[in-house]
Amino acid sequence: MTLDVDIPEPPEPTDIDPNQYEDAEIIGDTDYRRDEIKELLQAGAWRDSFEEWAASADLTEDEWTIVEDLNMIEQFDFFWDDFADRVGYHAPGIPEDWKERNLHPELTSWETVSGINAGLTELGQIVCDVLKEEYIDWEASYDAPDDLPDFE
Repeated sequence: MTLDVDIPEPPEPTDIDPNQYEDAEIIGDTDYRRDEIKELLQAGAWRDSFEEWAASADLTEDEWTIVEDLNMIEQFDFFWDDFADRVGYHAPGIPEDWKERNLHPELTSWETVSGINAGLTELGQIVCDVLKEEYIDWEASYDAPDDLPDFE
């Protein structure tokens, strides 16, 4: 399925420590390189990623409207994980208590909620992959300690 919508502006970097997210764990002190990632997103990584994602996204235009109405794209966070030599991310999601909170009038089923959450997770992963494979030219600076066991 193809999602034919306008490409939104890339999300702005945050000052949140990624370890505060339930879905991320960063080991050691690191420079999250958010400003550099922001520049790469604006230089085309976001557009490239979004186009790749939208070409096979399972979201409908109505579901995308919910994403836009809830400003979910702005809630993405991308950061450098030096220890793992990768771009990490936190994707926004519709919370489990969506029904009680009346988040959106068109949000009426768990199927829609799950579809949106899964779709945004897929978008986040594609952005990370595109950044790492096509835009980032730096390497991790993490040096493993000399006293690690040799598992040969």
